[in-house]
Amino acid sequence: MTAKNPILEIEQSYGQSIWMDNLSRTLIQSGELKRLIEERGIVGITSNPTIFEKAIVGNAIYDADIEAGIREGKSVQEIYESLVFDDIRNACDILKPVYDSSNGLDGYVSIEVPPVIANDTEKTIEEARRYFNQIGRKT
Repeated sequence: MTAKNPILEIEQSYGQSIWMDNLSRTLIQSGELKRLIEERGIVGITSNPTIFEKAIVGNAIYDADIEAGIREGKSVQEIYESLVFDDIRNACDILKPVYDSSNGLDGYVSIEVPPVIANDTEKTIEEARRYFNQIGRKT
C-alpha cells in the first residue's frame, strides 16, 4: 500500500498549491529540494532575510563564497545578495519543470525586499525589479 501524501491530497481536493517556507544551499545541493518537489508535491518556495540568515550563519557550505566576496572587496550587502541570488537561481532551475507543467501557475521562488523600504512604494518596486533582473529567472 502506498503511503498517502497530504500535500498532494490538498492540491487534488482543494486546488491549493503548497509552497515551502525554507530555502538553503544545503537543501539544494543535497537533492532534498528536488525530492520534495518530485515526491511530496511542493510547487513553490518562499524566502526572506530571516530564512537566509538561518541558512547561512554557521553553515560551512557558504564559506568559500563569503571568503571570495571578501577578497573581491564586496560589501556585506553585496556578499549577502550574491549568496541569496545564487540560491534562488538554483531553486528556480529545480522548479522549472513545475513552472512549465503548470503553464506558469506554479514553480516560483519568492524573495522579500528589505523591510526598511516597505513604506516607500517606488523604492520597493525599484528594488523588486533590481532583484528580478539580478536573479535572471522567470520562475
